[in-house]
Amino acid sequence: AMACSLEQALTVMVTTFHKYSGKEGDKYKLSKAELKELLNKELPVFGSKQMDEAEFKRLVNDLDHNKDNEVDFKEYACFLACITMGFNEFF
Repeated sequence: AMACSLEQALTVMVTTFHKYSGKEGDKYKLSKAELKELLNKELPVFGSKQMDEAEFKRLVNDLDHNKDNEVDFKEYACFLACITMGFNEFF
């Protein structure tokens, strides 16, 4: 049976997080470098070409709710939910 597209989308959200979070340090959190690479490769609308270093720092600060200087899965999921709400406004 074909996987449902929403299930596929959720799977991609999860696997994308782990593809980058496992590269250095805590494998269940995104360091700033891992987050930057994820954005550049997977979400270029938020990548280095669109955001300067100050904007990136602001984004990390907004995402990092518990202020541990990393982005955990919950913080990443909140970010994706916010982006999704933004996308919804275009429809």
